[in-house]
Amino acid sequence: MSDLEIRPAAAQDIPAIVAMLADDPLGAQRESPDDLAPYLVAFERLDEDPHQHLVVAVRDDQVVGTLQLTVIPGLSRRGATRSIIEGVRIHADERGSGLGTQLIEWAVEESRRLGSQLVQLTSDATRIDAHRFYERLGFEASHLGFKKAL
Repeated sequence: MSDLEIRPAAAQDIPAIVAMLADDPLGAQRESPDDLAPYLVAFERLDEDPHQHLVVAVRDDQVVGTLQLTVIPGLSRRGATRSIIEGVRIHADERGSGLGTQLIEWAVEESRRLGSQLVQLTSDATRIDAHRFYERLGFEASHLGFKKAL
């Protein structure tokens, strides 16, 4: 897969990213690819924050994957910095190609480079295949996550 480039996302990538976010049963219920305005506002906030790394995987000039890496300094674990991986999506045509592994491995290495001592992520409880994927990459299901809509 030497023809793959992982690079920071740009505003022109937002339609492709949103399309991938919406391209599954959960995303189809919560994303709105027909109205990009809120995504572009969010992109501006992400782009201005040095602790946020929204990236895209590009092959043949097409966005085929994305994830967001957030670096958080903290006091726990003896002042450890941690990274959180969010919004991992692979284009339907690329699923099963190894791209997801490459993207996660990039995020882990980038986290290490940025000084993180821990990389964590959450995955919806219904995404059983994703859980197996993350476990295969060395992630451990060590915590139970909670959310509250505001």
